[in-house]
Amino acid sequence: MDQPMRMKDNGQISIVLNTQKRNPALLREHEPSLPKAVQKIEHAALKEIEEELGSLVGMEEMKKTIKEIYAWIYINKKREEAGLKAKKQALHMMFKGNPGTGKTTVARLIGKLFLKMNVLSKGHLIEAERADLVGEYIGHTAQKTRDLVKKAMGGILFIDEAYSLGRGGEKDFGKEAIDTLVKHMEDKQHEFILILAGYSREMDYFLSLNPGLHSRFPLVIDFPDYKIDQLMDIADRMVKEREYSLSHEAEKKLREHLIWIKSVLSPNSFSNGRYIRNIIEKSIRAQAMRLLIQNSYDRHDLMTLRSNDLVFEDG
Repeated sequence: MDQPMRMKDNGQISIVLNTQKRNPALLREHEPSLPKAVQKIEHAALKEIEEELGSLVGMEEMKKTIKEIYAWIYINKKREEAGLKAKKQALHMMFKGNPGTGKTTVARLIGKLFLKMNVLSKGHLIEAERADLVGEYIGHTAQKTRDLVKKAMGGILFIDEAYSLGRGGEKDFGKEAIDTLVKHMEDKQHEFILILAGYSREMDYFLSLNPGLHSRFPLVIDFPDYKIDQLMDIADRMVKEREYSLSHEAEKKLREHLIWIKSVLSPNSFSNGRYIRNIIEKSIRAQAMRLLIQNSYDRHDLMTLRSNDLVFEDG
């Protein structure tokens, strides 16, 4: 994707993270670079976040998007210093995608970046879901939602599966939570950032529930599912981080399983990176039991996960 940000008629910027492999030479050719001296001093925050994103799988387009958001904020500050009009940007965001595609991780990195840029005073992340906002009686929901917003002041309020707030219809207390969020997004729009996350189709429906919602999210980011090679890369990084390795047969078995499981599960049912993490953690425990029974503890055995150690969630 050559243009990760598309301006819609309503002024909303839509971003799609393309996880397909890109030619690094072409990226360097078309992506303008900042002077090195300036990069080291003024743009250290951006470089630090880019390095963290670079350690993640499938975040090539997100790195470009982060740089564009950074430039947007930075240049606005320079305009202000020059006496030009520089309206403060509302930076509330919507993350659309399936589980395990990196939404929470990216939210944390954005908090760190905005803290370093003095956009946020604390940069912390408050994670919430429907049960944290919706109360049991009239007025209870508004109070719970206000309390969460208060905790998020100076940082980010990240609400996962946000579409669940609109599932109960007009009489459901979820609507009260939505209305309270909309009010605080307007009244305190520069004191905290709200990020709503969830499945793409459900989030589109959620936006239609309150006429004030759609226009309040200038940044909409799509997180696509990981491809098989990327999932294998994630698995490789996870085992190396724990000082393990997959045997050749284990790698082959894992790849074949991922090809099969992605063909039988609906996209919404597959948890991407989270699925891989669960497999690795269960397989490490299975390997420990095998070695205990075999009474075999040499270095190679302690580090190697074999094909019969792999434990898949489908049983």
